[in-house]
Amino acid sequence: MAMGGKVGQVFTDINVTPLTDVFLVLLVIMILVAPLVNMSVLKVDPPVASSQAKPEPEHGPKIDASVTAAGQVLINNVAINPPDTVHIQAAIQTEQQKAGTPDIPLNLSADADALQKYVVAVMDASAGAGIKRMRVLPLRK
Repeated sequence: MAMGGKVGQVFTDINVTPLTDVFLVLLVIMILVAPLVNMSVLKVDPPVASSQAKPEPEHGPKIDASVTAAGQVLINNVAINPPDTVHIQAAIQTEQQKAGTPDIPLNLSADADALQKYVVAVMDASAGAGIKRMRVLPLRK
């Protein structure tokens, strides 16, 4: 590459050698790091459907909580008005007193169009009432 020219002439060519060196170093780093990144990813096994028979449902007292698309909360088919955490928790505790034990399961089901705040209110109320076993059943359409 000739550097000659007239005195005072501005050199306008770009030197690509340092740029190429930087890209080659980045390429080598990526080649070395890529296998390590792949190994550090959290491995999650998807659930496997079993062909075994499902366990028999528990017999005995249980609480059925339902949330409708209209925003109505039902505890054992009794509507709770207003459907807030305090009233839902009182209804759950009433059912626990009827059963004679606070350790009874709660089955929670909701319509597909039900508002999430009512479902969360039932979960919060059940935690406040000391429910330790809660099943969230599939959504109803």
